[in-house]
Amino acid sequence: MEYLELHPETPQQRYINKAVEVLKNGGIIIYPTDTVYGIGCDIYNKQALDRIFHIKNDGATKLFSFVCPNLKDIATYAKVSDSSYRAMKHLLPGPYTFVLPAAKEVPKKLWTDRKTVGIRVPNHKIAIALATELGNPIVSTSVTNRLGQVLTDPEEIRSVFNPLVDLMLADGILANKPSSIIDLSGEEPEIIREGAGDVSLFR
Repeated sequence: MEYLELHPETPQQRYINKAVEVLKNGGIIIYPTDTVYGIGCDIYNKQALDRIFHIKNDGATKLFSFVCPNLKDIATYAKVSDSSYRAMKHLLPGPYTFVLPAAKEVPKKLWTDRKTVGIRVPNHKIAIALATELGNPIVSTSVTNRLGQVLTDPEEIRSVFNPLVDLMLADGILANKPSSIIDLSGEEPEIIREGAGDVSLFR
């Protein structure tokens, strides 16, 4: 695994370009978000998706979301009502995962049993730069050990995942607080997990 340290506010463009090249070639990266580190790949690369599922012990698709650079093309990947779009626009970018009905464009491997997907627009320049340069969403799942514990220290992550992923973009030790998960796929919003993002709008 190649290991690169980036500046969180002014990430080195050459490192972003290198990570995007890895993604386009079917590789897997670890990268920082506004909550925890994520393991990511291009959502349209089946081989890379299979690798991530293997790394996560073929974990449930409920644990997967994908990172978009903004809400501009969100209708390509999810079915969004006017009220859902207004709520998301008000809170994003930010530490939220929004559960929405999946659009046909999204690989079915990433659908939950309820045919939904998780959408993220993190408030983190490195994550946004990656998704912007790639040109389509990045699959994202939290970096955890075999016990399911979230890993936030780059050195520990490096030691655990060195043989499993192709590149890591490091941004220091992150706070161990995951995104808030809001389900907008039904008639009324449902708070699935209260994490880093304020969920008072949905109470």
